[in-house]
Amino acid sequence: MTKSIKTKVCIIGSGPSGLLLSQLLANAGIESVVLDRRDRAYIEGRIRAGVLEQGTVAALEEAGVADRLHREGLPHDGFELAFDGARHRIDLAGLTGKSVMVYGQTEVTKDLFDKRVEQGQQFFFDVEEVSPRDLKTGTPEVRFLHAGEEVIVSCDYVAGCDGYHGVSRQAIPDDVLRTYERVYPFGWLGIMVEQPPVNHELIYANHRRGFALASMRSATRSRYYIQCDLSDKVEDWSDARFWEEFATRLGPETADHLRTGPSFEKSIAPLRSFVAEPMRYGNLLLAGDAAHIVPPTGAKGLNLAVADVRLLARALTEHYAGNDAYLESYSETVLARVWKVERFSWQLSTLMHQFPENSPFEARMQRAEFDYVASSEAASRSIAENYVGLPLD
Repeated sequence: MTKSIKTKVCIIGSGPSGLLLSQLLANAGIESVVLDRRDRAYIEGRIRAGVLEQGTVAALEEAGVADRLHREGLPHDGFELAFDGARHRIDLAGLTGKSVMVYGQTEVTKDLFDKRVEQGQQFFFDVEEVSPRDLKTGTPEVRFLHAGEEVIVSCDYVAGCDGYHGVSRQAIPDDVLRTYERVYPFGWLGIMVEQPPVNHELIYANHRRGFALASMRSATRSRYYIQCDLSDKVEDWSDARFWEEFATRLGPETADHLRTGPSFEKSIAPLRSFVAEPMRYGNLLLAGDAAHIVPPTGAKGLNLAVADVRLLARALTEHYAGNDAYLESYSETVLARVWKVERFSWQLSTLMHQFPENSPFEARMQRAEFDYVASSEAASRSIAENYVGLPLD
């Protein structure tokens, strides 16, 4: 038995990228179908980013899902860089006139799901054997299995929002797809704890023992990270060991304000920079992690995906209004911005981490770069402009 469905846009992936795209399209009267290999509970439970650019907040406002964000989110006008005991604050508001919002990606996903379900979005969860086909024709389709039944979605466009390991990018032939990658020789060990944050703003720290980040999800919930070896396992790190190492890397002045406790989430994530080109193949359009990955140092992953989706929603909306200019230039426009954001994430990662292969000269260059940023308003402004978010296009 085969089930056939027709729609305008078939969205593969129901993370924040796919959900936001479906909402922005729905606002423009464009119907879509959303499918995912996981279920809603799993997708909502994933712990991810927590710093939102103003452009991301604007997109969520446009989508009609920003009420809780404005009630519970924490506006931040700056953040601190620390290097072996020295501290420098990047004054976002003073240097750019803009700020960022701390609000977890998990909460963004929940808000989007609630809105889409309320409006009757058609979802397929726990799908298998997803196969985008006929992408170079005007009538592409996506085939998959759902609850043992084959489903064929016929559509005008396929939006690949299914992440780095998804099937969408894999549907682009090898002789068309170009990929660029930098795998970093360390990971991030992160924990969540029900304690107030050690500082009212984020602290990015480079210590001789490795990187550390003091972040938060709310006024009572903290998110902390330390650089770790790729060979490390979560079970190697007891809470006590983490707190001792984290306090050392923050330095005694900050650590004096640190409130510890049992972690309720602990995980290790590898770091990589990755870009796939092009982001359009026929009537397949990629967005978010399906096309690019950034190391989390600059808090750009979710924000970069949202920028993709804003441009993709605009392109599709204009297409159905009779204007194909944005759709034709989608890949070129998005990639121009992607590479600038990749540069910033790579720059900050290079500055703030301990690289095992670095020579003493390179270590001194890191410190010289930090000292330059700390002494130069122009250098600080450059970091601030990138951190609050570059223009959409």
